[in-house]
Formats: sequence, C-alpha cells, structure tokens
Amino acid sequence: MINFSYKRPTSIINATKTFSESEDGLFLAGGQTLLPVLKQGLAMPSDIIDLGDLQELKGIEEKNKSIIIGAMTTHAQVKNSPLIQKKIPTLANLAGFIGDPHVRNLGTLGGALANNDPSADYTAAALGLGAIIYTDKRSIKSDEFFIGLFETALDPDEIIVKVEFPIPDKSGYAKFPNPASRYAIVGVFVSSLTTNVRVSITGAASCVFRQLDYENVLSRSFLTPDLAHINIPSDELNTDLHASAEYRAHLIHIMTCRAVASANGEIT
Repeated sequence: MINFSYKRPTSIINATKTFSESEDGLFLAGGQTLLPVLKQGLAMPSDIIDLGDLQELKGIEEKNKSIIIGAMTTHAQVKNSPLIQKKIPTLANLAGFIGDPHVRNLGTLGGALANNDPSADYTAAALGLGAIIYTDKRSIKSDEFFIGLFETALDPDEIIVKVEFPIPDKSGYAKFPNPASRYAIVGVFVSSLTTNVRVSITGAASCVFRQLDYENVLSRSFLTPDLAHINIPSDELNTDLHASAEYRAHLIHIMTCRAVASANGEIT
C-alpha cells in the first residue's frame, strides 16, 4: 500500500475543505471497496479523508412518507432498524444479505451508492424505489444518479449526506447471488408506489437499470403470470466467468417473478 496522509474531519465543512486542499484526495466511508483498491495499488491518493466521525451523516428517520437514511449508516444498522423493518421491510431484508457480517458492520449506504458497483444491492433499491440522493451541494434523483460502470453524477469533491426512500405500498427484492461474494449475479427490485411501478435490475449489465417492459405490465396488473410473454434481450447484458448474457436474461425473468411474488406476500 502506498503512503498517504490520513485525515479524519468532524464536519462536512472541514471534510470538503480538507479535500480541496489535498493534491489528490479520496473520501473514505466504510472502506469495503477503497481499502482493497489501495492494497492492490489501483489508486494512489495523496490524502485519505475518513468520514467516520461525521455524525451529521448518520441516522434513520421517517419524514413526509419517506425514510431518510444518513449516508454513513451501515448495512447492519439498516437491517436492524425497527422503523425500516416496519415501513420498508424489503430494504431491511436486502441489507441483511449484503456480503458477510464484517461487510455489513462497516460498509455504508452512501459508500455503496457512490461506488456504484454494477452488482451492488443498494443501487437496485435506490433506483427501484425512486430514491433521492442528497449531497452537500444538491439533491439528485436516482434516475439521474447512476451513469455507468462505477460512475455516478457526483462531482469529485461532493459528499452524499443522506438518501430519501419513498415508502412504497409494497415492494420485493430477489437476487441470484455469487456464492462467494454474495454480490448479485442478477438482482431485481420491484415496488408499487402511489405514482408508479418501478423495476430495477442489478448485476446484469455495466450499471443498474430500469426494465420498462415489466413496469408497464405491472402497472396494469401486479401479478407474475402477466410477465410471461415479455422477452428479455441479452445483447447488452454481461458475459463473464459467472454467467453468460443469455443466462442473465433468463435470471432477470426468474428474479422479477420472485420479487413480485415476494411483494405480494406469496413467498418470503
């Protein structure tokens, strides 16, 4: 691992000031991606700015028919939150199956969204619920936040402060996990909200995306049999050592049906 200066500010103002004064700084949230990247020499920052002491980035509350989660809230805290378990149980269940206990107790919501791994679970939840990502500068709709492979709409010096998840009428998430990492080979998040139905796919392509054909059908009838005629093209899906594009297309249909069944209380 290369040499760098380690900074641990106690406010967002100090964090952004420290970043602006660094030659090539990087923000550290939970470190579940950044630390392995540093160990492999894939990043060589001059400064690491640890956000762990920023208490204003932590916490969970209900406000205006939404659940607001601080960016530095860990996966374990989301999983164990009585409020989330009651209002958006799918989100709590999703958090409980991220990685292993080490990852869940150190990894953070904000870090996961900022990293935008193509197989991450939280990206599917954010896009599948129409979340709003708040930073120290602005608010960004989830439809505009995820741009491409490990790429988001964030500026280099921008910090995610909190995420607003609308409380759905019902929702479900199903994934086919890699048995070693538990990352999604394919994961599907579905939600029925007051204004619309959303279906988001993770693990299948270079970036999380919405499946509009499924959304159109489910907007008329939120039942799995009505999805049978939809054909998922494989030409833009990933092929790797874990699964071919064709297999991922098949998994999208299977996981979508399971997610809808879960949302309807047919499976748990």
